[in-house]
Amino acid sequence: MNLTISGHHLEVTPALRGYVTSKLDRITRHFDQVVDVKVLLTVDNMKEKERRQRAECNLRVKGRDLFAESSHADLYAAVDELTDKLDRQVGRYKTKTQDHHHVTAKRES
Repeated sequence: MNLTISGHHLEVTPALRGYVTSKLDRITRHFDQVVDVKVLLTVDNMKEKERRQRAECNLRVKGRDLFAESSHADLYAAVDELTDKLDRQVGRYKTKTQDHHHVTAKRES
């Protein structure tokens, strides 16, 4: 899994980088076919302070790209919301792609 963490209008500290990687480990624990992860952490200069910190993520899995974004007053809370959203998306994708071994009923004629 390739992991890229970048910041826009903010410096990505080692503590922040470690926090994001520990949260994304939960997703790779649930689904191991993750190819590439790109995380962008942003501080916007908006008037509403409760939506200033934003985290967005592009997650490339086998056959599809998943995207989620979250904004919050605290960047760590935004990362928490982001990983929750990605976890739900990965769970839905995993159930769609699983082979459930359904056997069709034979017609009686």
